[in-house]
Amino acid sequence: MLLTIVSAVFVFGLLVLFHELGHFITAKMTGMRVDEFAIGFGPKLVGIKYGETSYSLRVFPLGGFNKIAGMDPEDEPDERSYSSKPVWARMIVILAGSVMNFILPILLFFGIYFFSGIHTPSVDPTLGEVMAHKPAAEAGLKQGDRILKIDDQAIDSWQQFVEIVQVSDGKVLKIDFKRDENQLATSLIPEYDDTAKRAMIGVVSSVTTYQPGFFEAGVLAVKNTGFVTYKMIETLGSIIMGKTAADLAGPLGVAQMAGEVAQIGFVPLLQFAAFLSINLGIINLFPIPALDGGHFITLLIEAVRGKPLQPKAIQYAQIIGFALLMALMIFATLNDITR
Repeated sequence: MLLTIVSAVFVFGLLVLFHELGHFITAKMTGMRVDEFAIGFGPKLVGIKYGETSYSLRVFPLGGFNKIAGMDPEDEPDERSYSSKPVWARMIVILAGSVMNFILPILLFFGIYFFSGIHTPSVDPTLGEVMAHKPAAEAGLKQGDRILKIDDQAIDSWQQFVEIVQVSDGKVLKIDFKRDENQLATSLIPEYDDTAKRAMIGVVSSVTTYQPGFFEAGVLAVKNTGFVTYKMIETLGSIIMGKTAADLAGPLGVAQMAGEVAQIGFVPLLQFAAFLSINLGIINLFPIPALDGGHFITLLIEAVRGKPLQPKAIQYAQIIGFALLMALMIFATLNDITR
């Protein structure tokens, strides 16, 4: 439970920090006054004022905000308020949060590739991690063992090994394997996994590691971020068109996944944060009032009309958008609880 909480706070905090940092930096660059930069919601834990901006950490670290002068329609406008700046400046500030959500994965992937290397599953039938209290571990198999035969059938690849195991639920398998220079044998019974929908014995394949250089790691990080973004947009398109069923996860589900990934290691947690950041960047660009994409559409209409929309119209649109988001959040949370 503690690991899940810490992992969720780390992931949400990192994503929110970069998103709000995008709004903050561009607001400062375009001459807007930022009264407060906060990580979290609720009562203030600690705070410090530097220049004209207060920096604070709040009780609930699952969010954050920038208080930019003039963004609230009730604020008294001045020459440094958001509403007084040209449309192009406000567009930059609005889009900067999502842009930072695409920059963060590039930095995370770069750090993973450069410092940890690129790990590729091996095609050889050699065991990587052997999970405790699973059939393989209880049968005495260890990391580094090479599977030679199953029930006297020669095993030449990891894929062949997996294909035999996954259809052998409840069946006793005799396994011949090589450890160092010794050829040994054992027996085990695969267990059916309800989540994976197949029999498993609690092992993963060994991996080969490639260590890219500094510039290669940067290029690969950009390419991977672009590839993941493309696949996510493609999947969202399939969901919207009704070709793929939507499987929504709310904050509870994401927190649970963060805890599960953290149990594997810190690098997988960073990869999870990168995927989640891309997802957040895409979703936040949806043309829904209350999201950055909705604000951008409002600014686009203002640019075309030559004058801003009426404050009441913007307020009503944001209320509707917020209500839609809350309904979606409740639905996703109910899914989390059901799971």
